[in-house]
Amino acid sequence: MKLNVLCIGDIVGRPGRRIVADKLKPLVKKLGIDCVIANAENAAGGSGLTPQIHDKLLRYGVNLVTLGDHTYRKRDIIATLETAENIVRPANLSERAAGKGFAVYKTGKGLTVAAVGLIGRLFMKPADCPYNAVDKILTQVEQEADIIIVDFHAEATSEKIAMGYHLDGRVSLCFGTHTHVVTADERILPKGTAYITDIGMTGAHDSVLGRGIESVLKSFRTQMPFPFEIATDDVKMNAILVAIDGATKKAERIERIRIDAESRDSTRYDTDDGKPEYLNNNF
Repeated sequence: MKLNVLCIGDIVGRPGRRIVADKLKPLVKKLGIDCVIANAENAAGGSGLTPQIHDKLLRYGVNLVTLGDHTYRKRDIIATLETAENIVRPANLSERAAGKGFAVYKTGKGLTVAAVGLIGRLFMKPADCPYNAVDKILTQVEQEADIIIVDFHAEATSEKIAMGYHLDGRVSLCFGTHTHVVTADERILPKGTAYITDIGMTGAHDSVLGRGIESVLKSFRTQMPFPFEIATDDVKMNAILVAIDGATKKAERIERIRIDAESRDSTRYDTDDGKPEYLNNNF
């Protein structure tokens, strides 16, 4: 049995939420997607997540929500982290931190998918060792899920790539988030784990990582603080589609997807002959 999993890159503010609301359900139907995982740590005003927005994302079609270094930026999300079954914070935060390091979703095909969250340590806030943390948590996750997927929310590409090899053959997919810039290194690692360094951003791309260009430039040029408003132009959803063999738990295919908010259909997918078909000029 094959499982199709869609993973959506960092959702930034209202523009990111809007394109998910408009485009996700048609995409799920068209591509036969069985599970949707989204990183939503920037979904509320560009930093953090609220219970209300968490619930909206579920209504839009997201099945599992991952977070990162802004997990606790909105304090009212803490109760949701403690009670909801479909949201995870990085597993290598303190054991006393609110929330859990993995969550499980049962697909319509009967197979269960677990999302595990991790956070990097290079150029990031202090955290426990992500390698030790994932080794520890996988023992538990393997008892509860058929398919395991890891969101490694990290800054350094070297740290992400190393994690991919650390998990190769132990999970079905390891994808990176946090930098908001999509990478072109999607691949199947030697032991069957799908990998990409960063999925990219779901939000306004005429921007600096989803924020207004002028305010960010002023901050860089003057070294003075400026409010970084959410940008609104050139909205796109960046995601990956991964096909996984439910029996072997190995990935069979990974591909990048980009959807324009203004386009009726800007999805890239594989045709029956194995050659990529392009529905617009995005790639």
